[in-house]
Amino acid sequence: MTLDERLIHLAGGAVTCVIDVSTGGPRVLHWGARLAREELDALAATTEPAVVFSSFDVPRALGLLPVSGEGWSSTPGIEWHRAGAYADPRLAITSVERGARKDHGACDAVDISLADAEAEVTVLLTLRLDVHGILRARYCVTSHSDGERPLDLAALRIIMPLPARANEIMDFTGRWTRERAPQRMPVSDGSHRRAARRGRPGHDAPYLTVVGEEGFQFRSREVWAVHVAWSGDSEVSVERLPEGAGVHSAVVAAGELLAPGEIRLGPGDQYCSPDVLLAWSNAGLDGLSEAFHGYARGLDAHPNSPRPLTLNTWEAVYFDQDPGTLTRLAALAAQVGVERFVLDDGWFAGRPDDRSGLGDWVVDASKWPDGVQQLADAVHGHGMGFGLWFEPEMVNPGSELARAHADWVLGTRIGPTTWRHQLVLDLTRREVREHLLERIDHAVRTLGLDYIKWDHNRDLHGAVAHVDGAHAVHRQTLAAYELIDTLHQRHPALEIESCASGGARVDLGILSRTQRVWPSDTNDPIERQMIQRWTGLLLPPEVVGSHVGPARAHTTHRTSSLDFRFVTALFGHAGIEWDLASCSDEELVAIARWARLYKEFRPLLHSGRTVRADVADPGALLHGVVSIELDHALFSWARVATSGAASTPRVRVPGLDPSRQYAISLREDLGKASRQAVSDPSWAVASPPLRASGRFLAEVGLPLPLLNPGAALLLEFRS
Repeated sequence: MTLDERLIHLAGGAVTCVIDVSTGGPRVLHWGARLAREELDALAATTEPAVVFSSFDVPRALGLLPVSGEGWSSTPGIEWHRAGAYADPRLAITSVERGARKDHGACDAVDISLADAEAEVTVLLTLRLDVHGILRARYCVTSHSDGERPLDLAALRIIMPLPARANEIMDFTGRWTRERAPQRMPVSDGSHRRAARRGRPGHDAPYLTVVGEEGFQFRSREVWAVHVAWSGDSEVSVERLPEGAGVHSAVVAAGELLAPGEIRLGPGDQYCSPDVLLAWSNAGLDGLSEAFHGYARGLDAHPNSPRPLTLNTWEAVYFDQDPGTLTRLAALAAQVGVERFVLDDGWFAGRPDDRSGLGDWVVDASKWPDGVQQLADAVHGHGMGFGLWFEPEMVNPGSELARAHADWVLGTRIGPTTWRHQLVLDLTRREVREHLLERIDHAVRTLGLDYIKWDHNRDLHGAVAHVDGAHAVHRQTLAAYELIDTLHQRHPALEIESCASGGARVDLGILSRTQRVWPSDTNDPIERQMIQRWTGLLLPPEVVGSHVGPARAHTTHRTSSLDFRFVTALFGHAGIEWDLASCSDEELVAIARWARLYKEFRPLLHSGRTVRADVADPGALLHGVVSIELDHALFSWARVATSGAASTPRVRVPGLDPSRQYAISLREDLGKASRQAVSDPSWAVASPPLRASGRFLAEVGLPLPLLNPGAALLLEFRS
């Protein structure tokens, strides 16, 4: 076998993945920096490790689907059995189909077919490496037995090697209103495993698992990352054995987390895994963001129209919905520049609070004697889009639906435990999906809905189906996807936001079919600065909802200035969560000014590269968006905590073109940020504005105004 036949050379962006298909199963020889064709000879010649004492008599190898029988002592890539038999998979390659050849024999895709003849199972491994450097991996397993013993599939994981220099892990945890809090730890012998068992990713989802050189930051060092693009249960682990992994040091393993008996395949049945997305960067976390943002912007569902300034009514009226009040709110919204008006929870019958009504989805005639149509007409009459809140996957026990169809509830335990006074509907039943589709479709058609806020306010515990008593998270997730996809087929212009009591369902699986996520139920700008910062590691800003609320935050009761709330909400899909009727005339004028600024910068913010500076002061944040052409940028300089220093040292501003000169201006259109100083650095008040090169800004930096905590200002750069 020639080298070209033996090695699959995938290339995309700055990334190379090299797979050896000359042995029984595929082996990843390299995943990382782009390699030239002439370097593959050296790579192939250096793939075999030494044979050490007290070990196998041949060099250890690491396959893409390693199992114990191959000498792999850590988490296996695949686990299955047929009534206890054939539990040691023995897969051999049967065919290899490369994608179109590119420069120097590289390609961007490969399909590798494998078979276990004894177990009568075939596996198709699909790998795609896109122009952004995102490697997308997916497995499909097909059972070919006679049906006497179905194939119980326990796990199917993509396992990718990591070099010894990848010795620090970062992933995420959190809770309601404090999602995506990063945590770091060293890579050590054993397994760092994160399993999401909530039926949704959860507020504490690992989100994006990053392994890199110790001390990696936003703008420096080499990093590898994995994300499971799936809205159900999943698992990710970083594992290291004393004997290593072939010539590599450790591995990252990721895939759907399957419950016992959840995937049982009869003759001809097939299971296909969710997409696992992998990225590499030698430019720190911002390099990962650039790759993932490029991937997300290429999804079919990604919105391609300007993201409308949105007002959501939840924190304006809560359940206290009154047609006159909301019609006046819509008029005020249009006056300040809102482009989409969303009626939140409380519009349907039996819904004075969150204890009843879910599942029926019939307009509450006591609140809306003339129907919600009157509000929809008023909103559309102001030239705004109209949206409506649903929580399709849930039901209140006291609803008419639950009383009529007790067997439509997911879970077989007597007296299942409620969460926010609700249970889960079993979407795996076709009649449940048809009921929901009919109700939602009716609202879209009759009200002319442009938008749905799709909520999901509880975890799924004891999620087994009545019809067969089997674990149902996998089927429930696919059923939710099917329901959303069907709505989009019927109403192609309809946009859907994924909300899950805030940010408990934020992943690239749900975003392959929705146009927005609600990253958190808190609009407290101090909390939002960090939540949006880390949500943006994976997702581009245009799909991340970011709203201005009243001075006193609903969730934390913290008070913040209006200009700080404005600047924080600007860097996302901006909106308002506030009773505008309670605002003073001065506040309404300020909101209208902010709306104009959002629309001015929206083309930049929603298409450019996200950039975050590595600032030594943990209480200060510098982040922004730089245009693809590198001629324009907008940064936020924010302070979220006090500093021990009585001055601001030079702060480097990354991401600009080193060879260009930029005019630098403070944009305090939204109000003057509160200072912890008598005056700003002299350059900030100079006229004409200071000009400096991108190289100077990135390598030397600027002394920035010393702000009080809870203050932020905008810096604009134009070449």
